[in-house]
Amino acid sequence: MTVTSGARVLHLDTLVRLQRGHRAPGTLRRLPVPDGMTAPMGCDAVAVPARLGPLVMPRLPRVGCVYADAAHWWWLVPSDSDYALEWPAPARYATGAVLHDTPDLPGLIHRPDGTLPYTPPIPLYLTLCRLTGTAPAWSRPVSA
Repeated sequence: MTVTSGARVLHLDTLVRLQRGHRAPGTLRRLPVPDGMTAPMGCDAVAVPARLGPLVMPRLPRVGCVYADAAHWWWLVPSDSDYALEWPAPARYATGAVLHDTPDLPGLIHRPDGTLPYTPPIPLYLTLCRLTGTAPAWSRPVSA
């Protein structure tokens, strides 16, 4: 490709590097999968305010990896667990288990037996709906 206008041609790898340079260090952190565990379906995370965390845990039939700090609790779920679901506020869904604007990674407070780190997303979703007084998406009236 010949450039006759004197403009500089930027390749995709250059653009990616420039974009990464715009992020302040430490603004993006990913929840790790603990050593000895595998995540064959990828990982996303669901966060709730710390005040709700202790209310969620006993209501789940099975709990995967849970991380917590003073502000939030996070549950690892399989990737795309937000497909066709509107997670009820104040829950937040974190694609790729990436935490934005978190100065430090939260600590692991629950590790399940076995090799999979996941909390089943539907029981987690239903528990959060119940605790927040939100009707599950599939039980809401449909408007034409």
